[in-house]
Amino acid sequence: MATRSSFVRIWAPLLFGYFVFTSVLTYAKNVVLLDSENLQRLSWTTHIVKKPDTTDTSENPNQGWLVGSFNHNGRSNRVYTSCYVKNADVNNWLRTPYIKRGDANSLHVEIRFTMRKCSRITDPSSLQQCKETFNLYYYEAGSDIANEMMPTWDATAYKLVDKVAADHLYEAPTEIKINTETRRIALRPNLHGVYFAFQDEGACVTLISIKVYHVMCPNITMNFADFPETPTGDTEFSLVDRQGQCVANAIEMEPPTDLCRSDGTWYKDPKGQCLCMPGFEGDKDTVKCTACAVGHYKWSQGKGACKPCPQHSYALRGAVECTCEHGYFRSPQDEKSMACTQPPTAPRSLLLEVMTATSATLLWQPPAKLGGREDLQYEVVCRQCNSQVKFHPGWRGFNTTRVTLTGLAPQNQYRIVINAQNGVSEISGHISSADITITTDANGGGNSNPDTPFSNVKMINIRIINRSMKYITIAWDAPASVGSIKLFQVKYYPRNDASKTKVIPTTSPNFTLTDFLLDTEYLFQVRGLTDQGWGIYSEPLSVSTGSGGEYVDTELKDPPIGIIAGSIVAVILCMAIATIMIIILLRRNRQNGNEKKECDTPYGHVTMPLFPSPGSIHSSVRTYIDPHTYEDPNQAVREFTREIDISHITIESVLGGGEFGDVCKGKLRVPGRPEMTVAIKTLKPGATEKNRLDFLTEASIMGQFDDPNVIFLEGVITKNNPIMIVTEFMANGSLDTFLRNNDGKFTIIQLVGMMRGISAGMKYLSEMGYVHRDLAARNILVNESLVCKVADFGLSREIESDNTDGAYTTKGGKIPVRWTAPEAIAFRKFTSSSDVWSYGVVMWEIMSYGERPYWNWSNQDVIKAVEKGYRLPPPMDCPEATHQLMLDCWQRERSHRPKFYHIVKTLDKLIRAPELLRKMAKPRPHNFIDPNVPDMTQFTTVEEWLISIKMERYIDNFVHANYFTMDQISRVTVKDLINLGISLVGHQKKLMNSIQTLRAQIAGAQMSEGFLV
Repeated sequence: MATRSSFVRIWAPLLFGYFVFTSVLTYAKNVVLLDSENLQRLSWTTHIVKKPDTTDTSENPNQGWLVGSFNHNGRSNRVYTSCYVKNADVNNWLRTPYIKRGDANSLHVEIRFTMRKCSRITDPSSLQQCKETFNLYYYEAGSDIANEMMPTWDATAYKLVDKVAADHLYEAPTEIKINTETRRIALRPNLHGVYFAFQDEGACVTLISIKVYHVMCPNITMNFADFPETPTGDTEFSLVDRQGQCVANAIEMEPPTDLCRSDGTWYKDPKGQCLCMPGFEGDKDTVKCTACAVGHYKWSQGKGACKPCPQHSYALRGAVECTCEHGYFRSPQDEKSMACTQPPTAPRSLLLEVMTATSATLLWQPPAKLGGREDLQYEVVCRQCNSQVKFHPGWRGFNTTRVTLTGLAPQNQYRIVINAQNGVSEISGHISSADITITTDANGGGNSNPDTPFSNVKMINIRIINRSMKYITIAWDAPASVGSIKLFQVKYYPRNDASKTKVIPTTSPNFTLTDFLLDTEYLFQVRGLTDQGWGIYSEPLSVSTGSGGEYVDTELKDPPIGIIAGSIVAVILCMAIATIMIIILLRRNRQNGNEKKECDTPYGHVTMPLFPSPGSIHSSVRTYIDPHTYEDPNQAVREFTREIDISHITIESVLGGGEFGDVCKGKLRVPGRPEMTVAIKTLKPGATEKNRLDFLTEASIMGQFDDPNVIFLEGVITKNNPIMIVTEFMANGSLDTFLRNNDGKFTIIQLVGMMRGISAGMKYLSEMGYVHRDLAARNILVNESLVCKVADFGLSREIESDNTDGAYTTKGGKIPVRWTAPEAIAFRKFTSSSDVWSYGVVMWEIMSYGERPYWNWSNQDVIKAVEKGYRLPPPMDCPEATHQLMLDCWQRERSHRPKFYHIVKTLDKLIRAPELLRKMAKPRPHNFIDPNVPDMTQFTTVEEWLISIKMERYIDNFVHANYFTMDQISRVTVKDLINLGISLVGHQKKLMNSIQTLRAQIAGAQMSEGFLV
């Protein structure tokens, strides 16, 4: 008994859970065909079978089955009773009426009865035969054919169901207990009904009730399919396969089917598939498809939810796609989720730049409004041009703002139209254009030389404003009498070799040259473009580059006296400021020594010795002063920044939101200086005093830097609200976004050039004793000339001057884990060496065109992987030399990492010898730590693999090229992808990353040398 109890206790919950999991929790439906309890009269057929030549001579002969009444729980039912035990040949039969089976495949018969014990009969002489069982039979028929004689009353005519025994027997009427037994029979397919028969062979039995029924699986809706009521199978373990029908507004992808179990329940996972139609979304219970609400749409069939309409579009109820608002359009090639857009406005400021007898060069500015798209292209229309006229770079499909026409006829008039178009121009039926009419010069005359001016405007005060071994920056001014200058041209060349002349356009009144030869004298000239055309080139500025960092610069005219006087005044002011700062620092250090207590500020541990120790690596060049050392932060603002008059600032547009407020684009107009485009940070209204101090502290930090690769602070506005920080404008924005938007468009040399610029900026900062702490591609800004500049000094801090390892210890706050060195994460110790680690990650971001470092790993996974020695693998098409430099930056020991001046030197070597960049780094597996990377080896077909990485658009490409197995896929190269017609670089990278993961998993994720450090 204990064993049986233990078995039930252990297995019952498991079996119950299994059935709950594999079936839907719906109740089976019992269809009752006969229930004697509900019948007022029982007119069933009875029969007594007697042996031949026998006569019952007893006083109470056998009367067979008799109808009686039975009272139970206050209810009286009609019952059948048989109780004759006086001879040994009792054979009493009782048969039900004909029972139509309907759709049943099997029937259940439930019998409730009572039975008396044989031992209750005390007279052995009258007890000829006594039994405690009765027999249950059934007979199938196509119709109601039975009568008094048919079927014959014997066991050969009927089929035996069971010999039914009682669990409870009674001796006295007061001890009656009702037995309940249920039996199941399977039915033959083509017979429409059945009779049940009961045979008594000498028992004392009363049939309280007889119920005949069959079980059906109820109608149910699952996976957007309706399954109707279905009779169960003909046996206890049979399953009935039933086909369903898709619900309203659903499409049948594969016929839905489910299995009806013998207990009247359905399996929970039907086969087949029904999906909601386009314009309809499914509910969470997958039972109905509802039309998309107003303002929402659903383009494809499936279980997905309806999506809100994109910008400038609307939708009615049940919309498949959103309709563009009036004046807005969607290209057939656009995704349905893309906002509706407009065609661009007309090109601006179209003018003739250069003209000869047979050629003309036109120049213009981009449209004021691009219509919300980035696929702007231009088309040149010249109806007077014949087939001999050629257009450079082309007559349509280009996006530069200059075109040259050659093959023109001399002294001929041409009307040239420049059309601005984008992806919706054709569908909108509206093309904006600008036109100009020109007349070519006569043969041999006219303005045949591009340098010949159209006007007498001449740039003045051309000068050097910054220089080093690696760059030369010049600036100039326009005459005060001249209006707006549309464009500048800078011409430079070696004095002794004018054939190497280069002309660079720029919109800024300054120019930085980084590509020049040492020990060479260069001449610089500048001219401007006005409404009248190009002006006169300025007087040449001569600059001789030295071999050891020495420079000799001379102008071919005497320098203005005003410049000399201004320089003297500036030197005197700098000396005065330095003297004041020394006095303040001496006084503060003396006070701190007397008080002998820590500062109350979070930066009280940072000290600023007047004379650094001889062992300090920054003892000779450190000039940075931490604004947090000032008791009054406003004093630091006054010392390190320049106050700008609010009237000199004009805000043109809002570029985005920052930590403290909005970031805007605007103009800075200072009397006596050319107008310049600037970026303006504004402090949001309602900012706290701490926000204000942090805002101004960043300005105080930026104001101390002056390097071509560090963002330049023009000034601040603190005397008016809102408070503003004004910096130089970087047209291409943050580096990470810029790279993602231009994936695959740059050469290796250009990418290495970006790295070089960033490393030069960090070299400058580190030599000032400055730790950035948040060096990442998102915090690098790019100008129109692809010059990268370090920005965002919100997390930056100064190195402790009294700490020999130059570390900064944080006091809480978030750390950018993916870019931060291990020791900085573990101990919150930041050094220039930890910035070098971050710089290695920035290099990886550049080579991967803005891919997220460590992909979708969690921060904890990144920390664990790096601690175990994992390093990021080389991106696709990454030179081995650049990846090796990354690995050097990621050395575990910070003292083993290169300094920034070594990094600059290494990158300069690569730029000067590009053949070193030809050898590509070998791809290495990069997913062995990531728990979220799928097991590529589980895929058996190419289709499954492509769908898993959302590249199913290329299924036909692979199939038509006879790629069917994952073993074939593991051998695919980039060249193979190109041959397959996969031209998008981003898609090539995604596919190759997945293929590399597959190779690694096939090989057991064996990590190659250099991958772990």
